[in-house]
Amino acid sequence: MGLLRRFDPRSGLRYILILQLAIAGVLVLSDVVGVIPSPFQERVELPTGPVSPGDQRREYRTDRSDPSLIPQDGPLDLPVPEAFPDRLDFSVQEVEGLGRVLLLSGQIEVDDSSRFASYLSDMKEKPDLVALHSPGGVVSEALSIGKRIREAELASAVLAGAMCVSSCPYILAGGEDRIVSLRGLVGMHQHYYDQPRLIPVVFAVEGIQKGQGETMQHLIDLGVDPSLMLYSLNTPPEEIYVLVEEELLDTRIATQVID
Repeated sequence: MGLLRRFDPRSGLRYILILQLAIAGVLVLSDVVGVIPSPFQERVELPTGPVSPGDQRREYRTDRSDPSLIPQDGPLDLPVPEAFPDRLDFSVQEVEGLGRVLLLSGQIEVDDSSRFASYLSDMKEKPDLVALHSPGGVVSEALSIGKRIREAELASAVLAGAMCVSSCPYILAGGEDRIVSLRGLVGMHQHYYDQPRLIPVVFAVEGIQKGQGETMQHLIDLGVDPSLMLYSLNTPPEEIYVLVEEELLDTRIATQVID
């Protein structure tokens, strides 16, 4: 009874608050360490220029595309912006040999799937093709856009001069026919799934695994080999692994590869 009399609930709450702040500080510090490069870590210079089998890792950038990564030995199928818009931009162009092309270009942000659905429903004519030019972005939005493309029974493409990397290939997967130009670029790397901040590590890991499971199921449902995820899981987020023709066809992320 003496111990109970001496127990001060306010002190107990104070200790709990201090412990929570300490945990938060550790988690924030771990994020900072992961984002800020260590001055003692040797920087590995990645190759530049077009990829070839066995030489497929390049720097990942979200601000602009890198034309040097794509062979420039012919005309572009349609013009694409070099600097990526801050969120998906939608535009329609008539392209000889391809018909009415709906171009999705820019970073994939929250609510872009709803914006895409509204734009598509407002179109007077159904597009013959959905072309992609994106550095990726929010994974859940990419999955949703890919599903909407499949529901609308549309074809998807990465055409000459265009890039579709990070989460963008999950949109590409939605096409009933998936066309990739050898003068375009499809790339994968590790990406982030939506996670609440300042949660115990065990729950964060559980959320990441759940996100990866949903992504794999998305690919399976759309007829893409989930082995595509290996290129994502084995590539650091600051790099991009560019798929070559054999990998595009073997994983079925492309049903047709064109020059």
